[in-house]
Order: sequence, then C-alpha cells, then structure tokens
Amino acid sequence: MRTILFIFFCLVSIQQSWSQKSKEIVVEYADFFDVDEALYPDAVLLTGKVRVSHDGAILYCNKAYLFKKENYIKAFGDVRMIQGDTITMTSTYAEYNGENKQAYASGNVIMSSPSSTLKTEVLNFDRDAQVAFYRTGGTITDKENTLVSQAGTYVVPKKMYQFRNAVTITNPKYVIKTNHLDYYEKVGHAYLFGPSTITSKENYIYTEKGFYDTKKNFSHFVKNSYIKYNNRLIEGDSLYYDRNREFASATRNVKVTDSINNSVVKGHYGEVYREKDSLMMTKRAVAMTLVEQDTLYIHGKKLIVTGKPENRVVRAFNNVRFFKIDMSGKCDSLHSDEKTGLTKLIKNPVMWNYDNQMTGDIMHLISNKETEKLDSLKVLGNTFIASKDTIGTGYNQVKGLNLYGKFRDNKLYEVDVVKNTEVIYYMRNENQELIGINKSKSSSINMTLDGNQIDTITFFKQIEGEIYPEAELPENARKLRGFIWRGEERIKSKDDIFPPEENEYDELMKIEKAAEEAIESVPMEVRQETLEGQEEEKENKKDS
Repeated sequence: MRTILFIFFCLVSIQQSWSQKSKEIVVEYADFFDVDEALYPDAVLLTGKVRVSHDGAILYCNKAYLFKKENYIKAFGDVRMIQGDTITMTSTYAEYNGENKQAYASGNVIMSSPSSTLKTEVLNFDRDAQVAFYRTGGTITDKENTLVSQAGTYVVPKKMYQFRNAVTITNPKYVIKTNHLDYYEKVGHAYLFGPSTITSKENYIYTEKGFYDTKKNFSHFVKNSYIKYNNRLIEGDSLYYDRNREFASATRNVKVTDSINNSVVKGHYGEVYREKDSLMMTKRAVAMTLVEQDTLYIHGKKLIVTGKPENRVVRAFNNVRFFKIDMSGKCDSLHSDEKTGLTKLIKNPVMWNYDNQMTGDIMHLISNKETEKLDSLKVLGNTFIASKDTIGTGYNQVKGLNLYGKFRDNKLYEVDVVKNTEVIYYMRNENQELIGINKSKSSSINMTLDGNQIDTITFFKQIEGEIYPEAELPENARKLRGFIWRGEERIKSKDDIFPPEENEYDELMKIEKAAEEAIESVPMEVRQETLEGQEEEKENKKDS
C-alpha cells in the first residue's frame, strides 16, 4: 500500500512539475548567454538573435533580460512577438509576464492580424483574455479604411476593435468621425454611438446611434439621424442608406426638406433616390409648400416627387386632400408640374375657394412660373360652382360645361362659365333683404367675386330667365339638375387633410417613440450578418 501511495504522489509531483514547466518562458535560442548578479539580480542576459517561447507564442529580439523566478522577460531591439497565425506584434521594447500572460510593448508598436494593422506608441496585450489595448493614440489600416483614435481595444476572438475618443475612419468615399465606435475588421462593420458624422462628396450624415457596413457601403441609423444633400435634408427615427445606389429610406417621423423649392414632405415611411431625384412618401404623408407667405398642404396615401428642382413633378394618389388658408379640395389623384406650373386634380375633384364650391370632371390649376402665384383655373366637364346663400338656407349655383377662372394674389376674382349655362342666384339688397331668386339659362356667363361673395353676374346670349319671389319658387325647383352640396367634406384646416385611420397610425407612432425615449440609450445590438461573418471565418479556418 505504501508503495502504491508513493508511486501516486510521484506521478502527481511529476504532473505538477510538467504543468509548472509548461508555464515557464522557454529560451529556444540566443547567440550569447550571461549572468551578472551584481547588475541584474536573478536575471539571465540574452543577446544576439534571441528567440523565446511561451504557451504558443514566440518572441524575437536583439537583447533580453529573463527573470526565471518571476517568469518574466524584458526585450529590447527589433522585438517581434508572434501568436500562431492571428497576431504579430513588433516594437523597440517589450515586457512579458509568463504567469498572467500579460504583454507590454512600446516604441513604434505595430500589431498585425490577417485583416488589419495597428500602429501606436504603447500597447498592452492580455493573452489570456486575448485583448489588446492602447491609450496613446493609434492608427489601424485595412484594405478599405484607415482608422484613427485616441484610445482603442482589440478583441482577438471577435476580430473587433473598440475605439474611444476622437475616432476617425477615412475611406476613399467618405470620412466617419465619432467618439465611440466598435469595428469588426473581418466584415468591415462599424457601430457608432454618440454624436457621429459621415462626410462625403455626395452628402453629410449625422447620427447618435447607427451601423455602417464599410465594405458593402450600406448603413442603418436609429437616433437623431439625418442625411443632408446639396438641396435636401432627410430625417427620420430610423434611416437606411445604400451608398452604392444612392438610396435612402426612412421610417417613423420622416421629414424631407427641399431648400430650393421651399417645400417639406412628411410621413412615417419614405424613400429617396438621389441620382434619380425621386422621393416617395407614405403613411400619413403630407407635402408642404410655401406659397406667398401661406403654406399649401397636400395629402395622399402615397406622394411621389421626381425631377430636378426646376422640373419638379409632384404626384399624389388615393384620397388626395389639400389645404391652404383661402383654398382647399379633394380628388382621387393629383399631378403638379413645376416646369409648366400646371396642377391637375383628377377624378371626382372638388375645390373650395373661400365659401365657393367648385366641381367638375377634370380640374386644372395654373401657376405663374415667374411670380409662383396662382394664375388661373380650368374646370372641364359638368362644371358646378356653388355657395350657400349668406342668410337663408338656399344655394347660389352656376352650371355649365366648362369653367375658366382667374386669380389675383392667389384669390379667385373672375370666373367665366361657358356653354349651356344655368344659374340660380339669391338676389339681396344692401340691407341683405331677399329681392328674389334669379333662375336663368344662357350661352355663357361672367362672374366677378369679392372674397367669398359674388359681386356681379353678366349673362351672354340669355335664352330665358326670370326673377322669382321666394314664395313662388318651390323648394324642388331651387336646385339645378346634378347639383350636390359637399360642404360636410370641406377641408377647413391642415389637420383635416388626414383620414381617421392615418391619424390613428400617427398616434401609434407617437406611443412607440415615447416608449423608446423612456429607455436608457445604449449602443446598437450586433447585427446577425456581423455574427454570421465571424462564424464564416471560423468555419473557413476549420476547413483549411
């Protein structure tokens, strides 16, 4: 039994001794070997072509002091440390502790991995944690980018740099500046946190939280972000940008400002193609344009803006509504051409100018391109213009085939209705007393308006006409054939342009926004494609 115990303890002792030796720094080669206890107690002086190893790492230098008891080495001159096929580090001076596998390098430090190179003055490397860090400023280069920062950490297993303080990424196409950036070198993915900018010839981007794929040139920004072109500013809670296609999309609280055309388009989802000069907006979309100190609001389920500023075309689809102080309307779709100054209201159009309601098959608004004011109006097919009698319950009505109106200072002041015109008009004296009801037919008529009042009516080639006392004209004869009063549909404010379901969606977006703002801001989670890129590299290494 004692023999067995003795053998067991011997084996344990040998194993411990072997384990201990496996942690020792091993001198593999040196031209000269010297010991000077007076000058360097407990140290071995190695000179010439020095090569030592420790747990899978090899260190080369011209001169070294090896402290056997402490398992510690100081290396001088052409220092080079190699860890497998992952890390190579060169410097003029280095220290390495074999007990905790901590390395320190200074003097023109260069650390290289298969994908990038780091240059700095002082670098610390924890081989156990496989983490290297610097605080003295560093420059990292890879195939696409040059990265500069005041402080940084490199996590070897993740192939990831964590940069802090005065970070700059320079790429041939853009420059990124931030104070907090995580960079995955294998896939070229950058995660930004805090005030950050991306500057290029094409645009300027600002964000406080985002992701950028520096190899594929697409990005995603999610906090206080915007993209600024020469004449457009794109804002949104979530911004996606593809630099290769010059395409941007935005979600929730989207706003696109056009500084040349004095216009703003808002919604909760938008897409912009810079090279095509096109914009699409949906989800409570509204286009706002400044017209003579007044703003014109246009809403449609979908808004599309295309063309250069001087040739800009605005199209709105499905349940279109528009509003400005003295004019509002509805139609199925709208087409507005900046070059020609022509705006078409298509299918079931109705427009209100002050209290005057106008309907017809097709409606055209024409603007003066020089003054940018409304110039004229055309209503083609089944034209009606109507207004409520100022005091009574009746309606003033004018019916004809086509209507041609003229604007002065964006106000409709003269109207011609042509071909088979019919009129019902409540005539009142200066005291607003009803004189009678004029019911007439003629070839055409001309009207002048003063604000919301018909000032004069002139009949041309009158066929028949009569002024009836109120009591002698029955109620059923006081409306022209085909007349429909749509006053309950009238858009009376800029908020009325949105249907109820889109207002409900807007409230939902506000709730989501408030919920996000209540949560403490943290960096973005690492995307799946970043993780998959790392796994792909590991698999490739296994196969090789």
